[in-house]
Amino acid sequence: MQALKEYNSVAAEFEKVQEIFDQELICDIRSITEMIEQTGRFRGKMLRPLLVLLSGQACGEINYRHRVIAAVSEMVHLATLIHDDVLDEAERRRGGRTINDLNGNEKAVLLGDMFISHAYHLCSSLEDQAVARRIATTTNTVCEGELIQLRYRGRYDLTEEIYLDIITRKTASLMATCCYLGAQAARADEEICRSLEAYGKNVGIAFQIRDDILDLIGDEQEAGKTLGSDLLKEKLTLPGIYYLRHCGQEARRGAVQLLRRRRRQDLREFAERLCETGSIDYARRRAGEFIEQAKKELWDFPGCQAPEDLVRLAHSVLD
Repeated sequence: MQALKEYNSVAAEFEKVQEIFDQELICDIRSITEMIEQTGRFRGKMLRPLLVLLSGQACGEINYRHRVIAAVSEMVHLATLIHDDVLDEAERRRGGRTINDLNGNEKAVLLGDMFISHAYHLCSSLEDQAVARRIATTTNTVCEGELIQLRYRGRYDLTEEIYLDIITRKTASLMATCCYLGAQAARADEEICRSLEAYGKNVGIAFQIRDDILDLIGDEQEAGKTLGSDLLKEKLTLPGIYYLRHCGQEARRGAVQLLRRRRRQDLREFAERLCETGSIDYARRRAGEFIEQAKKELWDFPGCQAPEDLVRLAHSVLD
């Protein structure tokens, strides 16, 4: 896992998180075990568990609660990845075939459901059920974000405000919860928990903006996943929103015609327009602004022992 290479201070804790994760998912049905094992390569930087551990470390010592919360956050995240790949009809993830491509949509949906079920089963091992309630609330918020995004599919009048609301719900909310629960499990004051929650929210927004840029202009081999799915599914993201708002009526009509044809060559042409007009650069700047806001949440942070790791993590989102 990449996180181990970059954050040695929590490397040993990652191994314990992995043990809890694997132990929870033990199944005596071989065919199910094989599908669970197929998700192993999806665990790249383990960003959400990393946020839990670094937030806990910044506020005190990491304990068993942190490890459970970290494992739970990754289970919820993997469930959303599996379901997203079904919705996007994606064929590649982390350089390999997706669960739906290997096993079909029905099995993929049920496997995602099982990850969610295991996440709450693992939460129930903690005496304080506030963690389970917070994870449940966040999972509801993630689903709300996905549903709002589906509602606006094919809507080329989507505003930046609505877009930011969507990605805050579907991506940033879980990262914010990871930071909040990481601080809370270290018995930090509520003010510090809220500061870290805001940090995670801003990092999450920036992360999704950058991921949406990658979907438009990234290299599929380098990214290791199916790209271009947003436009193929008529999901407008920040660069496209900016372009359509500023390009003029005639150019806008032509661009919408390209998008509605949903052909890869037309979508590539649209992506080129985004690069040429500074729309991609605008989205990058907005991502940078959210990272700066995340860092500000750490400036007045009494009792924080290791904010430099959190600052470094925030910067890594933009790389």
